[in-house]
Amino acid sequence: MKEKKTILLIVLLLLVHAGAVVAGPIVDADGRVIVVKKPFVRIISLYPAHTRNLIDMGAGKQIVAVGRSDQLMKGLPKISFRDDPERLLALHPDLVLIRPMISRAYPQLVSRLVHSGVAVVSLQPSAVDELFRYWQILGKLSGHEQEAEKMTIRFGRGLAAIGRQAGKIPQAERKRVYFESIHKRMKTFAPGSMAIFVLESAAGINVAADAKQVRKTNIASYGKEHILARANEIDVFLAQKGRMNPVTVEMIKNEPGFQLIKAVKNNRIYLVDEKLVSRPTLGLLEGINTVFTLLYPSENQERADGS
Repeated sequence: MKEKKTILLIVLLLLVHAGAVVAGPIVDADGRVIVVKKPFVRIISLYPAHTRNLIDMGAGKQIVAVGRSDQLMKGLPKISFRDDPERLLALHPDLVLIRPMISRAYPQLVSRLVHSGVAVVSLQPSAVDELFRYWQILGKLSGHEQEAEKMTIRFGRGLAAIGRQAGKIPQAERKRVYFESIHKRMKTFAPGSMAIFVLESAAGINVAADAKQVRKTNIASYGKEHILARANEIDVFLAQKGRMNPVTVEMIKNEPGFQLIKAVKNNRIYLVDEKLVSRPTLGLLEGINTVFTLLYPSENQERADGS
């Protein structure tokens, strides 16, 4: 099967690159060149995925502040990229980790930090095959390269195990899924994004594979007319839920026109925590298992029964 071959290929890539070292200067997502002479020890993380990954690789004690939406590292100062740069500088960071949307919207923040001698690194992998290098970079920045390697190996092995289970679902029996990213704007996920990788790894078929990517993000435009044109094909309506998409099942059910969708008629609308499908962390493994359970509940029961 195509999906099984794709998973195996990614597993091989992850394992092959697990022992690789990020040599020389780091070039971040914004094109900045960062020379790492020694590990950074006072890190401000303005993206929860960075925080989660640093914790998982044993660098949690090096974090001195996190973003306001970050639910991790309770007790640390909460910082916003909208804050006066002096508030960040008062914490004496040697590294501020951001993502591209921050540098696009608040270039003055980045400029002020860099001018003050603080390293600013913008990272956000857009596809799963960029995941291992992202972890390697975080490992190099924090001095936890071996731990980052172990994360990569763990992810590869977990993905292989999931692939064996998903591979048991015949192609003809696979669920066709519309995966919503932002309900109010009728957005889905871009083909090749983390969320679509989660869906396809869970033996789901993306009915919006023709969706057009928005800039260089994980989001794709689709529109209600395209969704309703596929109404009879959608076996399952899946939506991420979180700050980006504060949706409910009732909102989806009551959306004008959605009563025509097969999944809505059959009450097969499911919400998945956005942290498990959109963020580049080890949580993606839990996300794949969660989606697989939602798509194939009987298969999951067989796993639980050990049959």
